[in-house]
Amino acid sequence: MKQKIVINCDSKLTRVALLENNKVAEIYFERPLHQRLVGNIYKGVVENVLPGMQAAFVDVGEEKNAFYYVDDIPQPKDAQTNGKKMRVQHLLHPKKEVLVQVMKESIGSKGARLTGHITIPGRYLVLMPGLNYVGVSRRIESQQERERLKKEMEDLYPPGVGVIVRTVAEGTDPENLKSDLDSLLRIWKNINKLFQKEKAPALLYRDLALVNRIVRDLFNDYVEEMVVDNKEEYHKILGNLAYFSPHLKNRLTYYDKKEPIFDYFQIEEEIERSLNRMIWLKCGGYLVFDETEALTAIDVNTGKYTGKRNLEDTILKTNLEAVVEIARQVRLRDIGGIIIIDLIDMDSPENRRRVVEKLKQEMNKDRTKSQVLGITSLGLVEVSRKKVKQSISEVMLQPCAYCHGKGKTLSLEAVSSKVERELKKMLLRKDVEAILVETNSEVAALLIGSGGAYLKKLEASTGKNIFIRGSDNLHVEKYSILMSGPLQEVARHALPVVEGGIYRVQVEEPHSTNPDHGIARLHGYVLDIEDGGELVGEEVQVVIKETTRTFAKAVLWKRTTLEDNEF
Repeated sequence: MKQKIVINCDSKLTRVALLENNKVAEIYFERPLHQRLVGNIYKGVVENVLPGMQAAFVDVGEEKNAFYYVDDIPQPKDAQTNGKKMRVQHLLHPKKEVLVQVMKESIGSKGARLTGHITIPGRYLVLMPGLNYVGVSRRIESQQERERLKKEMEDLYPPGVGVIVRTVAEGTDPENLKSDLDSLLRIWKNINKLFQKEKAPALLYRDLALVNRIVRDLFNDYVEEMVVDNKEEYHKILGNLAYFSPHLKNRLTYYDKKEPIFDYFQIEEEIERSLNRMIWLKCGGYLVFDETEALTAIDVNTGKYTGKRNLEDTILKTNLEAVVEIARQVRLRDIGGIIIIDLIDMDSPENRRRVVEKLKQEMNKDRTKSQVLGITSLGLVEVSRKKVKQSISEVMLQPCAYCHGKGKTLSLEAVSSKVERELKKMLLRKDVEAILVETNSEVAALLIGSGGAYLKKLEASTGKNIFIRGSDNLHVEKYSILMSGPLQEVARHALPVVEGGIYRVQVEEPHSTNPDHGIARLHGYVLDIEDGGELVGEEVQVVIKETTRTFAKAVLWKRTTLEDNEF
C-alpha cells in the first residue's frame, strides 16, 4: 500500500493527512494554543472519591477535573497476587497525590480520563514503568524478526520496566534500540524527580507537538513521501531524521507551490466530504451518518444502483462497497465508541459472512483499536472503536445556534401559528391600536395570505390593525414585534414609502402570478413594479403609485417621465 504524509502548517492550525493509495485515510488537527492532553503526565491531587461509581476525580491543573476509574489505578502487588482487586475507596482518598497520565481527551462536558499505568513512546520502543516484560508489535509479521527483536530487548531493558517494540523497529539494529531505550529511561527518571519536587497539581511531561508525533509514530519505511509546506518545520524534521532515521531524509519534501497544499493533493474536498451526513458510493448507493454522544448509526442504501443480475447480487455489491467506505470514513472522521451499521438485508448466510469479513479486513488497517462483532438477522453490525480524542466533526463544527442539535427547524406553518398567538396576546391590551411585526418572508406570506385574505381575517377577529414586514435575512424561526401603539404612529413606521415618492431598488424576481411585473423589497416591504419582470437583477428607480398595508404598486420612473413629456 502506497502511503504519503501531507503537512499543512499556519499560525492558527496545524493539519496532517495520511494518504493511502492517494486517498485520505486519516486526518489530524492541532491548534498551537490548544495542544492535546493525551500522553501528558501529571502530578495530580484527588479531589473526591465516588465509591458508587468506583472512580475518583483528580485535579491535574486543567480546566476540568479528570476522571480516574478503578480499573486504571495500579493495584498493590499483594492484590495482584491473590487476584482480588481493591475498591477505589481503599486505593484513594481526598488530597492524595497521584502520578497519572491522560489516556482520553476532555470531550464536551466530560473531563479527561486518566490512567496510572504510564506509557512513554519513543521512536522504536514504548516504555511501561512498573511492568517487567518485553512485547513486540503484532504488525511485525515475520516470526524470525519478532524473536530477534524480543531477544535484543531482553538483553537491554532493566528490571522494573516493561517494553513494547514498535512496528517501525522492524529491521533496525541493536544500537538504535539501545539509544531509544536510554532516552526513554532518562525521561522517566526526570518525571520521578519532578514528582518529588513539584507541588500538585503539576504537569511533569508533555507529549510531543503534532508534527513531531507524526514523524515519530507514522513516518517509517512504508511511507513513500512526507510533504510539508512550512520551511521552519521542514528543517526541524530534517534535524530529527538525522538523529534517528537518516535514510528517510530523502523522502522529505518541502512544498513551495502557490496552490495551497491541501488543495493540490485534493485533501480539502475530502475534509468537506467527511463533514457531510450523506456519502455517495461509486456504485450509486449511499451512506447516511448520524452521530450522537453515545453512538454513531450508519445506514446503507442502494440509492441509484439497480444492479445487472438479480436483487441479492445488487445488495451484496452495495454492501461490500459500503463497508470499505465505512471503514475509511470511520478512520477519517475518527469516530469512536459504539458504531451501528444498518446494512441492506441479505438472505444468503454466505453473503453476510463475506460482508462482515470484508469489514474486519478493512478495519484492521486502522491503528486505533476496534472490534467488529457479527451481523444480526436484521442486518445490523456492531463495531466498537476506542475513542481517544474528538472526532473531525467535533473539532470543525459547533452546535447550531438555532436548532441546538436537533438538526431541524420549525415548519413555516408552526412558526406562523406561533406568531399569530403572540399577536393576539399583545392585541388584547386596550392601549394597542396597531402592531408592526417583522418575520421571515415565507412566514410573512402565510400570515398575509393570498391577496391579504388571511391578514383581513386576523384583523377582523382582533379588531386591531396589523402590519407585517417580511425579511429574507431573518431565520425562519425568528420574528420581532417592532412597534405597537396608536395606528397613525405605527402606520408611519410600517410603510417605508409614500405615494409619489421616487426610490432606487433592485428587482429581485418576477411576480408569481403576473410575470410582466417585477418584485423588489425595501426594508422587507414589497414593491410590485409594473413592466419590471424583464429587469430581474437590475437596479432601477421607481415611482410609488399606490400603497397598501402589505405592498405598494410602482412604475418605472423613466417611463413615467417620458409619459409626462408626451402631454
